Amino acid sequence: MLTPGMVVSERKPDWLKIRPPGGDNYLALKGLLRSLKLHTVCEEARCPNVAECWGGGTATVMLMGDVCTRGCRFCHVKSGNPAALDASEPQNVASAIAQLGLTYVVLTSVNRDELPDGGADHFARTVESIKKLDPNILVEVLVPDFQGDRAAIERLVSSGADVLAHNIETVKRLTPKVRDGKASYLQSLDVLRQFKELAPVRRTKSSIMVGLGETTEEMTQAMQDLREVGVDILTVGQYLRPSAWHVPVEQFVTPEAFKAYEASGLERGFLLVASGPLVRSSYRAGEKFIESVLKEGRRASH
Repeated sequence: MLTPGMVVSERKPDWLKIRPPGGDNYLALKGLLRSLKLHTVCEEARCPNVAECWGGGTATVMLMGDVCTRGCRFCHVKSGNPAALDASEPQNVASAIAQLGLTYVVLTSVNRDELPDGGADHFARTVESIKKLDPNILVEVLVPDFQGDRAAIERLVSSGADVLAHNIETVKRLTPKVRDGKASYLQSLDVLRQFKELAPVRRTKSSIMVGLGETTEEMTQAMQDLREVGVDILTVGQYLRPSAWHVPVEQFVTPEAFKAYEASGLERGFLLVASGPLVRSSYRAGEKFIESVLKEGRRASH
């Protein structure tokens, strides 16, 4: 069943056309990340906003390597058996951020289900290394579900990350089709619930891809589910198929439909809804808004 505001076609519509990456800032950032042997989700997941974000001197660093222990049907990141963790990575990431002079940083990762804590301590040590260099740097962590492990989630929260994010990715009905079998819609909601329970004053965030065959009613329910576990910030973007192996695009959602999703989310009480064809969970415009909100909160508390 198609939702109003959808376009079905094998050819991408005009609103999904993007410029190729380039420019001095883009090349400088790429060179620095390479020199420190850091991976970014911008490249690994073929993010369409890499030109905009890297050109502006920002990037989302992907921790714990570039091989994931899961095989979600939407994701371009490699799956398989990852290498051992690099113990120097937390400090290397902090050093890179210091060299770039960033004020807002997003850290994400592959799934590392073979680790006892799913990599939560590695995440936390990276945040702590950044904060040690400069406590004013705002850090957003976009994390796996850690298989719902409470101790792992507590360790992550204890790091002092300013924004705690985990993506439900799609609506409940499509989760088994789109995500790896180890992931579940309810487990993702529970991770977000635990974030808010452990850190009520910190902002929580999630993301939904559209164009996978979801209906407006299912999107409305997903938004409501996220609000019920206290999620503050939502991003909504168009799913783009990375290869023939991945789940196909069912619809190209129009800009007008994205505006309707934004309005619907704001009506339900989200602090911010970044909704658009090229919006991704790490989205520069959204991060700038979050940064202003967090800094305003800091000023008000002093």
